[in-house]
Amino acid sequence: MTTIDKTNIKYPGLFRRLFAIFYDSFLLLAILFIISGIAMALNHGKAIEPDNPYFPLYFIVVFTACFQYFSWFWIHGGQTLGMKTWHIKMLSDKNEEISWKNTLVRFITALVSWGIFTLGFLWSFIDKKRRCWHDLSSGTYLIDLREGK
Repeated sequence: MTTIDKTNIKYPGLFRRLFAIFYDSFLLLAILFIISGIAMALNHGKAIEPDNPYFPLYFIVVFTACFQYFSWFWIHGGQTLGMKTWHIKMLSDKNEEISWKNTLVRFITALVSWGIFTLGFLWSFIDKKRRCWHDLSSGTYLIDLREGK
């Protein structure tokens, strides 16, 4: 676990967070294209639509792939590729390793944060440490890794 000087921490703003999410969405979209291509090939070249009997399985695979993308990076270094690009890192409130439980709570709460008119993200304007709902619920926070900014 990396030791962080807590007296000099800078927290990333909402727009930097959103740019990192935007970057990650392109990478995740490529993975989802591959999954969809495989699913269509297995479904004889037809799209898997909600009335298809395989749709629940397809939905579970897509949801799991999205969760795995973010969780694996958060657990192994605290940064997705988008977060690395924008010099943002996720840490635990208790200085512990990020766990699968932290990431599951964070992932599901982030979906809720988006789903309720992005209110969970707008919360970062109120919080002194610029945390969103998913930071608060998962016991994590983000730091800005840029030097001298």
